[in-house]
Amino acid sequence: MTKRKICVVITARPSYSRIRTALKAIQAHPDLELQIVAAASALLDRYGRVVRYIQADGFHIDAQVYMVLEGENLVSSAKTTGIGLMELPTVFDNLSPDIVITIADRYETIATAIAAAYMNIPLAHIQGGEVTGSIDEKVRHAITKLADYHMVSTEKSRERVIRMGEDPDYVFFTGCPSVDIAAAVLKDPGERIDPFQKYGGVGETVDISDGYLVVMQHPVTTEYGMARKHITETLYAVNELGLPTLWFWPNVDAGSDGTSEGIRAFRENEHPKNIHFFKEIPPDDFLRLAYHSACIVGNSSVAIRECSFLGVPAVNIGSREAGRERGPNTADVGYDRKEIEQAISNQLKHGHYEGVTLYGDGHAGERIADLLARVPLRFKKQLTY
Repeated sequence: MTKRKICVVITARPSYSRIRTALKAIQAHPDLELQIVAAASALLDRYGRVVRYIQADGFHIDAQVYMVLEGENLVSSAKTTGIGLMELPTVFDNLSPDIVITIADRYETIATAIAAAYMNIPLAHIQGGEVTGSIDEKVRHAITKLADYHMVSTEKSRERVIRMGEDPDYVFFTGCPSVDIAAAVLKDPGERIDPFQKYGGVGETVDISDGYLVVMQHPVTTEYGMARKHITETLYAVNELGLPTLWFWPNVDAGSDGTSEGIRAFRENEHPKNIHFFKEIPPDDFLRLAYHSACIVGNSSVAIRECSFLGVPAVNIGSREAGRERGPNTADVGYDRKEIEQAISNQLKHGHYEGVTLYGDGHAGERIADLLARVPLRFKKQLTY
């Protein structure tokens, strides 16, 4: 029997962590052939060049698509998506996949969905049906309507996708593949790694032996003009607490220049002694650092998804994750340094939470590969009522 060719388009570092275990399961499946297209910020050094981690994990890159237009604003985001839509059809034409996979809700992922849909290639969408803030909401739901198969992370997400008119027979609750990585970490937490020796970064080398914070805060595309102000509030709150902190660079989104400028200005003016900054580290090591931390701070979905499974206390700042299903580990605050500082202090007093399986049980990758091997190939669908 001819193997089904499954083409996965990876556009950014969170996209890789949210699909890696599925990639491994597809690669190992006897009836599937894995194709990987690395695109957008996954190829860029300034955002950690995630493609090197993909290759280091033993995956072959079948095609690369350079599509990020400099600017990190609304215009460059739209044009980046347009460049992707120009380039991806040629890639798909060359690779001739049986199914294309697009991941989650980043703005440039809709280029993958449109290209596959217009080329009559069945499209599978990972993590549809979720509710959050910013432009991601529109992108996610638009991809849902373009997709033929839906591999969702929660039961409520499955219900939402069905309410959007999608055929229940093609909406599958698989759990989130990134939770698979968290499950492996929970099973074998291992020793606390030395991130400074292993990944370098910039800033003071802080002592993390007695506890530390992890911070990852991205700009909100619908509030991108406020990005610098938002990040400055968090910087002052964390600096005031004085706890050793591992701070990770933002995604490439409208407003990321403002976030980056805020970080650089703070470093130059305040010379923080308790904060060390990193571009990027692989998903396994990041989640190990998060698991051993006292609290994760910012507005990354990892605090709500993977860290709810791991039981890591989380302080979620602002509107970026508004509406996302939460476990008991998350405290929500606004863009106010005193409010952020108080919430972190409260979470430190509480300590780790009991983990929950809201976003999966650690076997999503296997389920996704199995579904891809047996679902009927389809690119024409009708609404259900």
